[in-house]
Order: sequence, then structure tokens, then C-alpha cells
Amino acid sequence: MPPFKRHVFVCTNRRPDGHPKGCCATKGGEEVRARFKEELDKRGLKGQMRANAAGCLDTCSFGVSVVVYPEGTWYGAVKPEDVPAIIDEHLVGGRPVERLLMPFSRKKAEE
Repeated sequence: MPPFKRHVFVCTNRRPDGHPKGCCATKGGEEVRARFKEELDKRGLKGQMRANAAGCLDTCSFGVSVVVYPEGTWYGAVKPEDVPAIIDEHLVGGRPVERLLMPFSRKKAEE
């Protein structure tokens, strides 16, 4: 099997209740991952692109975190309703979704 054109990792890390950093699992990480899988399948992209759960990506302050490889683009505060835009604009269209980029990823995109 050839490598995927794009590989998406969605933080689904779970911490104990009351942890000061919080966790993506309680902020909707599982729902975001499920939506990626559903939308990729619906668009016939399964096998070309893949979405996986990830442990802590250490970007807790940004909400549900998503990173797209091979380019290493980081998104924050991602909600299930943002997934179609990430797929259509970035994974298929090659243009990062600016409104969701983490600050350090935004700087990288400008270079």
C-alpha cells in the first residue's frame, strides 16, 4: 500500500477530571476524529488519506488539536463542523484553513 497523501492526527487524550490542563477528549476530540473518518469515507478518500486518534499533542491551551502531515500543519479549537472545511480546503485543495491555524502554524504558512 502506498503512503497516504495526507495523514491527520486528532488529539483524543483523556486526563482525570479536574486536571488543570483539561483534555481534548472532554472537548470533543473523539467526535472530531469520528467526523474526519465519516467525511473521508463519504468523499471516497479512504485509502488516500487517513485520520487517526493521537495521544496528547501538548497543545492543550488551543482546544481540540489536529495536525496534518506530511506538511505539519497544526489546527486548534477544531469542532466537528470544521472538519468538512479542513478536508475540502486543505486535504484536497492544498490550502490551510487560516481561521483554525495555531499561531506557530500560521507563521510557518506565511514563510
